[in-house]
Amino acid sequence: MSATFDHLADAILDGRPASPEDALKVLRADDAELMSVVAAAGRLRRAHFGNTVKVNYLVNLKSGLCQENCHYCSQALGSDAAILKYSWLSKDETLKQAGAGLSGGASRVCLVASGRGPSTRDIDKVAEMATALKQDYPDAEICACLGLLKEGQAERLKDAGVDAYNHNINTAESHHENIVQTHTYADRVNTVEKAKGAGLSPCSGLIAGLGETDEQLVEALFALKELGSDSIPVNFLMPFDGTPLAGSWELTPARCVKILAMARFVCPDREIRIAGGREMHLRSLQSIALHVANSIFLGDYLTSQGQEAKADLEMIRDNGFVVLGSEEDRAQRAADPAIRRRGAGTDLLPNA
Repeated sequence: MSATFDHLADAILDGRPASPEDALKVLRADDAELMSVVAAAGRLRRAHFGNTVKVNYLVNLKSGLCQENCHYCSQALGSDAAILKYSWLSKDETLKQAGAGLSGGASRVCLVASGRGPSTRDIDKVAEMATALKQDYPDAEICACLGLLKEGQAERLKDAGVDAYNHNINTAESHHENIVQTHTYADRVNTVEKAKGAGLSPCSGLIAGLGETDEQLVEALFALKELGSDSIPVNFLMPFDGTPLAGSWELTPARCVKILAMARFVCPDREIRIAGGREMHLRSLQSIALHVANSIFLGDYLTSQGQEAKADLEMIRDNGFVVLGSEEDRAQRAADPAIRRRGAGTDLLPNA
């Protein structure tokens, strides 16, 4: 079977997209073939992203108190999860929190707020935060994640310096109503389209382990490809006590790696981000997953703790990767061979 995955990688590199049948073969590969899957998917990762890892940092601007009933979410309506609950952070506290992540090596800050969607006043708050962040960290990417957008809100964020907008579809359309009933799958797609239309980079991903079938995981990935999501966060369900999906443990470390590999085969040139639940579900295979994915969150998540940032950065270095935008990355790029543009065959003097 290992030759099958190599041949699939060859075909994709030659310009033939993976089919849903190809994706299912990756997802259903025997665990004994795991490293063959990783090696083949890793070729695609290296072809498009080299040995860089993009580091992202979350700032939870408003925690809990959400009126939506997403069954997986510790912040949702009806959740009894013992999480921190607070209203909006101040601009100064947001800058402090974001600065910690950027100083730790992150190149993108994700500003997240719970709730169905932002009011005009909320958009103004985030716009002010984004403008201040850009003043202090002009090279930082800013991604906002505020829920369902209304007309004109994406444009306001774009004008304030926001670079991307995250709104995950989370699961396949065919499974959506089993997971949340207070908004529709179409509502989510519409928000991603609004973000794209305003010139924001669309960031949309999924959560694995929600009781979906293999076919529904494939369906969700192909929907993300069709949506044109530039970055695809792959989350693994954290079954918080006090939520409807408490006690749901469908995932193994090997299956999580295969889900990430399937995402790479289906979307070879997109940012595949290992997101929430990686420490809990990938466990000792986190470093293996980096050979398939090219992006992670640094440190903590919205309502759960991640591993220490120092351990994340060590894991990146220990596996032969460099943080995107770091001094090592810049030095590596500077060492690339320069194409000759002078001397023989040109009107310019040689370097002699």
